[in-house]
Amino acid sequence: MSRFLAFCMTLLALLSSAASAQTQIDLGALVVDPGAAIEVTSQTLSVDQDTGIAVFTGDVLVIQGDLRLSAQRVEVVYGSDTDEIARLIASGDVLLANSQDAAEADNADYDITTGLLTLTGDVLVTQGGTVISAQNMVVNVTDGTATMQGRVRTMLQQGATE
Repeated sequence: MSRFLAFCMTLLALLSSAASAQTQIDLGALVVDPGAAIEVTSQTLSVDQDTGIAVFTGDVLVIQGDLRLSAQRVEVVYGSDTDEIARLIASGDVLLANSQDAAEADNADYDITTGLLTLTGDVLVTQGGTVISAQNMVVNVTDGTATMQGRVRTMLQQGATE
């Protein structure tokens, strides 16, 4: 049970850190309520104590308050200290969203040891009327910087629309 709790806490850190990175590139911030309950649903969960890997598969949905993470598969890799998560890997229609902002990609890889969140494959970030797309996006969750590569396209909404 301690691994599952560690997964939830790390996922919370991932989502709030990703929000910080969006702020740095003027895409707004996600608000996270750390006291809100975390719910994870999936079709299956397999845990391998020997390798330190837990895998949620099939319509995985992680909810905390207004925040959502969905993917077809979420792999949790534990470090040498079995209570600490070293890496989260989400694949298949990955979506990080709240009621106003969203980031989509084919895959997401969060290396907790380096503090890098890498989104790959048809990355699409939206906030209000602002949309940025690329093939890859690397977010340094420590300093809040982000780099997008691979046919980057930006649409900025100027002024209020009525």
